[in-house]
Amino acid sequence: MLFGDTSIERLIAGVIALLVGLTFHEFSHALVADQLGDRRPRAMGRLTLNPIPHIDPLGAVMLVVAGFGWAKPVMVNPAALRDGRRGMALVAFAGPIANVVVAVGFASLYRVLGIAGVEDGFFLRLVELIVTLNLLLAIFNLVPIPPLDGYNVLIAFLPPRQAMVVRQYAPYGVIILLVLVFLPGSPLRGLLGLAGPLSRALTGA
Repeated sequence: MLFGDTSIERLIAGVIALLVGLTFHEFSHALVADQLGDRRPRAMGRLTLNPIPHIDPLGAVMLVVAGFGWAKPVMVNPAALRDGRRGMALVAFAGPIANVVVAVGFASLYRVLGIAGVEDGFFLRLVELIVTLNLLLAIFNLVPIPPLDGYNVLIAFLPPRQAMVVRQYAPYGVIILLVLVFLPGSPLRGLLGLAGPLSRALTGA
């Protein structure tokens, strides 16, 4: 499980951290798509920092239980984007980058709180979880397996013929992800495990 112990305080902090991470991730997809000419995310109400339009209940539960999850995907029309496939890559990359930025920002806040002598356990735990969860989301979403963002980045830079071949396997992406997440000794679980050490390095916790 992502949130270690199951105390009420830690679960509340985890839910708040989850909302922050997923909201900034999906908002960034919508913002970059809008800036590149696709108005569909704006029309669908996704150009907002209100978490409600972005949260997928099942995806949120899976993130807590299994250490991976998802939000409602932002629907993007690649044909409406400037720069074509490269534009789609920018939209896809925006989500993980936003999570890294949020993680660094809250890690800085954590250090400032430490310097200021703040000892509020719940608030410090909340800030630390926001850092860890955002790093987890960034790492997970950069994996080049559909429907993750890393897949859309990869497709944008492959030659058209190779991209067409890779797209044929897209329907099996979710199955592959599930196998990699639950398989004992999976390299994906090891990769996701980097979020903890990176979080501690950023916060000094």
